[in-house]
Amino acid sequence: MELEKMSCYDCQVGSPVISEGETDTLLQYIPLWTRGVHEVGYMLTREFKFEGFKDAFEFASRIADLADEQNHHPKLVTEWGKVHVFWWTHSISGLHLNDFIMAAKTDVIANSMECF
Repeated sequence: MELEKMSCYDCQVGSPVISEGETDTLLQYIPLWTRGVHEVGYMLTREFKFEGFKDAFEFASRIADLADEQNHHPKLVTEWGKVHVFWWTHSISGLHLNDFIMAAKTDVIANSMECF
C-alpha cells in the first residue's frame, strides 16, 4: 500500500475509528511512527530531528502547507532541532485512514530534507 500517494477524504463526526488490528496493519507501512494516547484518544506520533531551529521550522512549515492542501491538520511542536508531529482525526477523536496517509506524506517531506 502506497499511503503517501493517497489523498485524504472528508471524515465527519460518526465516521468509524480505525480498529486496533487495522492500526497494527497500517503501522507496518509507516514503521517509524507510534500509536500514542492523547486526551482525545489514539494518535500517531513521531519526532523528527534537525541540525537547528531553522531547519525544524522549515519542516513544520512544509507540514503546514501539506495540511492545508489535504484539509487535515496535525498538532506540531517545534523546538530547537526537533519537530514532534501528532496526527489524529479531531472529528472522531481517534485514528482514521487519513492520519496514516498524512504520516506517510510527512515521511516523504522528511526524506527530502536533512532529517535524522
